[in-house]
Amino acid sequence: MPYSDLLRGRYSRPGFAYLLTAATAGRQPVFIAFDSAIEVAREIHQLECIGVWMVHAWVVMPDHLHVLADLESATLGKAMQMLKGRTARRVNAVCGITGALWQRGYHDHAIRADEDLRVIARYVVANPLRAGLVRRLSDYPFWGARWIPDLGPPEGGPTAV
Repeated sequence: MPYSDLLRGRYSRPGFAYLLTAATAGRQPVFIAFDSAIEVAREIHQLECIGVWMVHAWVVMPDHLHVLADLESATLGKAMQMLKGRTARRVNAVCGITGALWQRGYHDHAIRADEDLRVIARYVVANPLRAGLVRRLSDYPFWGARWIPDLGPPEGGPTAV
């Protein structure tokens, strides 16, 4: 399917929640390395600090990421452009790599009124468990959920970023 087909019908609206997914170029496990994954985690939070979105839950997996967030000051396209562009520059600089970090495009799902954000957030942060990366979520450093503050800072799960 051409990328232009993915854009058809895409609608972004400030104040609405979206589940966003982006994959690394060639699905390479770039974020298996702590230094690269922490840069992505920091940028997810930086975009929240500057008002692009309000994050409900997120996870950085070895070859992709998920962010569940309410859009605030940007469209879906602009938010993802900022996330992918800024993380590409930071990861390339920190890890000494070159070339494309991300696949072109991203997947988005607008959260409907009848969908429960907490259920979706649980699904998002459980990715490392389903992938067999850890046995307990608290053993995985690159996730966060607004509703689980007892495991660490509300903005970063068990990882301080």
